[in-house]
Amino acid sequence: MRKTMSQNPNMLRTMIGIGLTLIFVLGYAVYSNTVESEYYGYNTSNEIQELTLSQDDGGVSEWYVSTNSPITWINASVSGAPENSVLRIQADGVSWYHSPLLGENKDYPFNCEGDGDFSELVDTCAYSSTHEVNIDDMGNGVIRGIVSSVLPIEGLGYLQADDLDEAENLASDLIYGESSVITWRIGIYDSDGNSTSSENVAITVEVTIHDLVDVKEFEIDPIEESVYSLATLIGCFTLMLIVPLIIYFSAIYKAKKDENVRLEAPSLD
Repeated sequence: MRKTMSQNPNMLRTMIGIGLTLIFVLGYAVYSNTVESEYYGYNTSNEIQELTLSQDDGGVSEWYVSTNSPITWINASVSGAPENSVLRIQADGVSWYHSPLLGENKDYPFNCEGDGDFSELVDTCAYSSTHEVNIDDMGNGVIRGIVSSVLPIEGLGYLQADDLDEAENLASDLIYGESSVITWRIGIYDSDGNSTSSENVAITVEVTIHDLVDVKEFEIDPIEESVYSLATLIGCFTLMLIVPLIIYFSAIYKAKKDENVRLEAPSLD
């Protein structure tokens, strides 16, 4: 290192100059990509709606209702049902996801679809047109399910597009493309599969419906992001410069120390 520096006394100046040049070039690249974003965020209504159920026979615990909207969640709860009975929901025209753990704990690492390398290590949902749960000893039962995994569950999603018009069209196609006619059949059945009496039974079915509200370009503060990026780049290049500089000055210090030891050593003459 010392030999190299002696042969090229401007090497340190060159290293610093190249480092600063790279810092400003990369900083400008981050700034330009931040200002001209190709990502857009779309908001949906994410509205909970209680469905009005119909019955062919008022004395039997069987109900039905049809929907024709983009739906994420369906939540059916029943009380006053006979003990040891089963709450069953069948969707004509679509398969949907269900798990007893779905919606119970938001902090729990839950992957409903079960895709990916860790699908065997996490709890997943069953995917079928029909799901059922057992009624507890108090006569209560709850079924929660996800009808569409494409729609944004929290009501906010992002997509990539060339301009705002294209983003609006893509968002509209994504949301309303999940709309279809579904007939939900809800029933309470005994252990033999026979429908039970609807006396003293109260049932509620709610769905979460999505409608497109607006589409906006994804924006962040370019100045703040540029400052953070510049600080990161400066830190990286500083570390790159510190190591060779430490080696260089250590070599100089050792050389001076060795020279002093040699001068102070007694002469053999």
